[in-house]
Amino acid sequence: MTSIPRRGLLAGAATAFACALALTAWPAHADTAWPDKPVRLVVPYTPGGATDIVSRLVAQKLAEDTKWSFIVDNRAGGNGNIGIDVVAKAKPDGYTIGMGQTANLAINPTLFPKMPYDALKDVVPVSVVAAQPVVLVVRADSPYRSLADFVAAAKARPGEIKQALAGTGTLGHMAGEVLAKRVGFKVLNVPYKGAAPAITDLLGGQTDCMFATPQGALSMVKAGKLRALAVTSAKRLPVMPDIPTVAETYKGFEAVDWKAVVVPAGTPSEIVKKLNAAIDKALAKPATIAQLQAEGSMPVGGSPEQAAQYVRAEHARWGAAVREAGVQPE
Repeated sequence: MTSIPRRGLLAGAATAFACALALTAWPAHADTAWPDKPVRLVVPYTPGGATDIVSRLVAQKLAEDTKWSFIVDNRAGGNGNIGIDVVAKAKPDGYTIGMGQTANLAINPTLFPKMPYDALKDVVPVSVVAAQPVVLVVRADSPYRSLADFVAAAKARPGEIKQALAGTGTLGHMAGEVLAKRVGFKVLNVPYKGAAPAITDLLGGQTDCMFATPQGALSMVKAGKLRALAVTSAKRLPVMPDIPTVAETYKGFEAVDWKAVVVPAGTPSEIVKKLNAAIDKALAKPATIAQLQAEGSMPVGGSPEQAAQYVRAEHARWGAAVREAGVQPE
């Protein structure tokens, strides 16, 4: 009879035990280890803008809660397309995430004849983190003191009122197009390369009105340089409680620039769920809510399934709006 040395028997047993342990522990490790290094958060716009502010706030709150590390990577250009394309083409391992929003996930796919990514297939929504309306503003010396005044003038002088645009296909542009079509008036759109020059010319009298972000408008309104006529959210903004909604005059009207965390298609569902749970926890904190509201946004949250359903619906809605308005890229 052949005998096995005791030392060899112990070594074999130890190896078998280690293999068995590795096999049983691996699925749990794959779920709980992420992230074990910094996560890159791609922001498809320049620093200091509305999307960047929300992105950095979310990253900060997540880091405080979870001790995860985030690196914000601003990839501006292409009306937000360049940054989302970076995410779409990244390795789906949870270490590259992005902040998608209304333009690059819902408006651009119809606005641009060639897209570098498929907004509904190449990225997966994790959570809609916030929604922000635009504000219809005019100069403080404008004869328009209400939305009704503005609409009456636009109907009386079709195509004469000059509307400044932060860019073609922006939410401010499309909100104006949808309102004009619904109410039955026409303005002359004047596109700019960003919100800052658009507001500068509005203040200088080169244009007459603009659908601006709350961040861009609020300080000017408080300073008495601009007058806010209406906001495009379903409810009034806490930061601008005296400004009526468009929906108070035209029932059901809503146009918001939502921000949604997305990951490359193929990212493990365990990572998506873990990230979603952390985002929901961060969004529920009073400090987060207060900070979002202070810059004119409203926290949203919800499951990945709810986020995907919302993005699909917005993709269809704004795609139809672009086609109906006949908007063409610059």
